[in-house]
Amino acid sequence: MSEDCLFCKIVEKSDPATLLYEDEQCVAIQDIFPKAPVHFLVIPRQHFSGALEVDGAREQLVGHLVAVAARLARENGVAEKGFRLVFNTNAHAGQTVFHLHLHLLGGQALGGMA
Repeated sequence: MSEDCLFCKIVEKSDPATLLYEDEQCVAIQDIFPKAPVHFLVIPRQHFSGALEVDGAREQLVGHLVAVAARLARENGVAEKGFRLVFNTNAHAGQTVFHLHLHLLGGQALGGMA
């Protein structure tokens, strides 16, 4: 845990968030600045800054985050029409909290990606 990390504080429940799911490996919360009608974050309990730190020991964890996101997509009615999963990595990609997290966006048609 990083003492100054917002997501570590949310994982530890010392900062508030709308919790949608939790298990021993991760939590899922509603995004407070949603970019789509359905916008959740799936956050590993383990602190590491981003996708560039995913190595052999963390590969299964990342797979688990994707599985949790798929479950939430089904539970929230966006699986059939479609949804987007995004890992932003570093500032130019839009990462603002440097604790790996997976965005799930859906509930509307999402523009194409270049």
